Amino acid sequence: MSENLDKSHINEAGKSKSNESEKSLGGAVECSDEALQKKIKSDASNPQRVQRPHSSPSRFVTVEELLETAKGVTNMALAHEIAVNRDFQIKPVELPEGSLEKKVKEIVHKAFWDCLSCQLSEDPPTYDHAIKLVGEIKETLLSFLLPGHTRLRNQITEVLDLDLIKQEAENGALDISKLAEFIIGMMGTLCAPVRDEEVEKLKDIKEIVPLFRAIFSVLDLMKVDMANFAITSIRPHLMQQSVEYERKKFQELLEKQPNSLDFVTQWLEEASDELMAQKYKHALPAGGGAAGSGDAPMLSPVAVQNYAYLKLLKWDHLHRPFPETVLMDHPRFQELQLQLEQLTILGAVLLVTFNMAAPGISSQANSAEKLKMIVKILLTDMHLPSFHLEDALTTIGEKVCLEVSSCLSLCGSSPFSTEKETALKGQILAVASPDDPIRRIMESRILTFLETYLASGHQKPLPSVPGGLGPVQKELEEIAVKFIRLVNYNKMVFCPYYDVILSKILHRS
Repeated sequence: MSENLDKSHINEAGKSKSNESEKSLGGAVECSDEALQKKIKSDASNPQRVQRPHSSPSRFVTVEELLETAKGVTNMALAHEIAVNRDFQIKPVELPEGSLEKKVKEIVHKAFWDCLSCQLSEDPPTYDHAIKLVGEIKETLLSFLLPGHTRLRNQITEVLDLDLIKQEAENGALDISKLAEFIIGMMGTLCAPVRDEEVEKLKDIKEIVPLFRAIFSVLDLMKVDMANFAITSIRPHLMQQSVEYERKKFQELLEKQPNSLDFVTQWLEEASDELMAQKYKHALPAGGGAAGSGDAPMLSPVAVQNYAYLKLLKWDHLHRPFPETVLMDHPRFQELQLQLEQLTILGAVLLVTFNMAAPGISSQANSAEKLKMIVKILLTDMHLPSFHLEDALTTIGEKVCLEVSSCLSLCGSSPFSTEKETALKGQILAVASPDDPIRRIMESRILTFLETYLASGHQKPLPSVPGGLGPVQKELEEIAVKFIRLVNYNKMVFCPYYDVILSKILHRS
C-alpha cells in the first residue's frame, strides 16, 4: 500500500526561489496541450487506474479548479518541452486545410485587403487603413531590436512617424511606395539569413496591396525566428527556472489530487525490491547457505532511482500505467525503448555475422559499415504495427549472406560454404525470439552501459562500451545521451519527492 507524501516536507524542499512567467506562447502550446489532454483521457479510461491504492478520501473539485489545473499542466508541459528538447522550436500556426477556422480567416483577411484596395483606388486615395498597417509594421520592427540598437530605433521612429505620415496623406504628399521601400530595407537588416530570399522577393512586387500582404507574411515568419532565437539564448537560465516552475506546478496538482504519486511509489518499490533481490543473491555465501542478518545488503536512494529509470526502458506500456512524474516524457521513453530494441537486434545480427565470417568482414571497415547499413535499413519500420520481425530477419539473412560472400571473394578469402550460410541465416532468424541467448546478451550489455553511465554522474567522456557493442557504439552513445538528459532533468525536478518516498521504502521494517 502506497503512502501519501508529507506535503510540508515537499513544500520546503521544492519551494520556488524566483517568480516564474506563466505567459503562454499561443500556437506553440496547442500541440503540447492536445497531446496532454489525450494522455489524461487515456489514463482515465485505463482499467489499471481503478486498482490504484487510495490512501486519501476523494473530494469534489470545482470547475474553476479544474480549469486552473489544466492551464497549469499545459504551461508545465511547454516549459518541460523547452528544457528537455534541445531541438524545440516554435512553428507558425497552420490551420487545417478545409477547416472552418481557415475559411473564416480567409474571408476576414480578403474583406480587409479588399477594403484597403478600394481606399487606395479612390480619387484622391484614402490612407486610413494603410497608415494603421504602417503603425503595426513599425511596432513589429521595433520589437525585433535589442537594447543596443539605438541607431536603428531612431531610424524607424523617424521614418515611420505616424503623425507626419498622416499630415503627408492629408496634403496629398504621401509616397507609400517610398515607405514600403524603407520597410523592406529594414526587414533585410533585421531578418535571419534564412529569410533573405523572402525579403528579396518583396522588391519585385509593385502593387501596394499585394506588397503589404507579403510584408506581413514575412514579418510573421520573422517573429517566429525571433522567438526561437530568444529560446536558444536564454536556455541555460530557462533550465533552472523550468525546474522550479515544474516542481511548483506539480505540487499544486498534488494538493488537488493527493494520490498523484501512487504509481511513482509502486515504481520505486518494485525497483527497490528487484535491486535488493539481485544484491541479496550476490551476497549469498559460496556454499549457498543463508546470509546472516548482519550481511543484508544496503541500497542507496541513487542506486534505486537509477535502476527505476532503467525499468522504464522495458516498460509494458499496454498494461501498466506510467509513473506520474515522468508522464510528460512517456512518448520519449517509448521512443527510446523502441530504439534500444532495434539496436539490440542490430547488434545481435552483426555479432553473429562477424563471428561467423571473421576475420574477413570485421577487419574491413567499409564492408562492416555497409553490412550495418543494410540491416539498419531493413529494421527501420520496426515500430509499425505491420512490421513482422521474422520476415525482416529472413530478408536480412539473405542480404547479409550475399554481402559476406561478395566481401570474402574480393579479399581473396575462402568462399562462404553452403553449411555456413545456412547456419548464419538460422542464427540471424533466431534473434527474433526475446529469449535468444545472443539477443539477451546484447540487451544485458546495453543496459549495463546505460547503468554505468548513470552511476558515473553523467560525466564525459562516456564509459567504454562492453564487448560486442563496438559496431553499434555510435548509435548506443546517441541513445545514451538522450536517455541521460531525460533522467537528469527529471531528477532535478522531482528528487524531493523521490527522497521522501525512498526514505520510507528503504527504512521500512
